[in-house]
Amino acid sequence: MSDRCEAERVRGLLDAQAKAAGLFAEVERRGLLVPGESEQAVSDRIRDLAAELYGVRRFWHKRIVRSGPHTLAPFRENPQDRVIEEGDILFVDVGPVFEEWEADFGRTYVLGGDPAKVRLRDALPEVFAAGRRAFDADPGITGEQLYAEMVRIAAAAGWEFGAWHSGHLVGEFPHDRPKDGGVGPYIAPGSDLPMRRPDSRGRACHWILEVHLLDRAGGFAGFHEELLDLP
Repeated sequence: MSDRCEAERVRGLLDAQAKAAGLFAEVERRGLLVPGESEQAVSDRIRDLAAELYGVRRFWHKRIVRSGPHTLAPFRENPQDRVIEEGDILFVDVGPVFEEWEADFGRTYVLGGDPAKVRLRDALPEVFAAGRRAFDADPGITGEQLYAEMVRIAAAAGWEFGAWHSGHLVGEFPHDRPKDGGVGPYIAPGSDLPMRRPDSRGRACHWILEVHLLDRAGGFAGFHEELLDLP
């Protein structure tokens, strides 16, 4: 792939992420994350807002709004709808497709001032940044090595890591996936290829890094994700 084509891919992914960040900022500005609303209702309003602001018509994975004890659930689970309560911690994880480019963006919010929940919310970007530094420091790092490092970083900070993987490939919709359904597209145990590699069409692989931290004793968790390998 030419340098020009790769530069266009990078611009597309960064632009998609910037729009996702803009969507989240508008969600906050419009006060959509409030007690008394159901998780599904908030998810639907975010879907409608994405269409209003950016013409988004599809999301490449299910939209997630989880609050309170639902924040402990891994991605693949589908908890029953829940009404958001005062004092909850909650997170939003959406994968909007902007034209052909995938975004994947997740953030955590605390409704109130519970210090334990605020501490977890504030730890998420710090653990993310530590994971990015580990990725930057090792040009040959594999998905399973970075996953192990994320689990180690979380434990050293006093948290349990809450997912079987810590991220995945991202790109043009739909992004590269092996036909055998293996772990190659994930930052996960068994993903033993260097993360800095070409995909099946010879394009550079680009990655999302995910952080799911659990306070199991407290009965809540938080989530943070964005592009890993692009600034």
